[in-house]
Amino acid sequence: MSRKENAASLVQDYAEVFICPVCGDTVEVVELKSVVCPKRHTFDFAKQGYINISTRSMKVNYDKELFAARENIIMKHKLYDPLHTRLLEVIKVEAANNPRSLLLDAGAGEGSHLAKILDQMKTVTGIGIDISKEGIRLAASKSEKAMWLVGDLANIPVKDQSLHTIINILSPANYQEFKRVLIENGLMIKVVPGANYLIELRDTILEEQKRFFTNEETISLFKQHYSDVQIEELTYTKELHQEELRDLIKMSPLSWNAEQESINEVRNREHFGITIDLAILIGKNR
Repeated sequence: MSRKENAASLVQDYAEVFICPVCGDTVEVVELKSVVCPKRHTFDFAKQGYINISTRSMKVNYDKELFAARENIIMKHKLYDPLHTRLLEVIKVEAANNPRSLLLDAGAGEGSHLAKILDQMKTVTGIGIDISKEGIRLAASKSEKAMWLVGDLANIPVKDQSLHTIINILSPANYQEFKRVLIENGLMIKVVPGANYLIELRDTILEEQKRFFTNEETISLFKQHYSDVQIEELTYTKELHQEELRDLIKMSPLSWNAEQESINEVRNREHFGITIDLAILIGKNR
């Protein structure tokens, strides 16, 4: 089977979970080519193995070069492996109770985080959604255990209470939709940067007034929406070589607000120590 047919077959296996993003009706997969609802709203699978279910055009700041760098940082340079290890531990406990467990990566980008997690899980099927077609096109080549969607987090095309776990890693959230699609007592995991996240890079390339931020408001909002909230701090450092450093700069929005001279100075270094400082927010949908 082609990648397109494999993707359509997987969606067909879970067709009862999906709804039409236009009218909210049930859908079916037709001839391993398209998703169609009774009102004939039709969404075709791309040859790369994803489906575009977005109902509106949205401008994004992320391009192919950024996603390629992000893929290198996560898959090749393994900068976030300690995070994946911890997420796996948490998700496996939840998945043990659900033989057809569905895991949504909300804001999946080019799919690297979800692919790394699914590679270590036998009983979990993934759904990766992002507004960037460029990102999802790359994601579709990474894992055939996931259904890859170009779509809007404000209009997730799945039925109420149909997903077991949602991960939302360093990405904006839509808690109204997340709460709608999660099952009762479903697992919500959000990863946010800590005060020292990429601190060395921020201190080097940003003006002083732009270097500091707090995640207190984000954590407070999460607590308002979920119960039994646990907050885990994950902090570690890694020495980056020049190739890794250049990929990090390409993928980081920090470089959007920096002077090119400062960026070039960092890019040309042979070594650069970097801190990964994250807060893992874990809650239940009640």
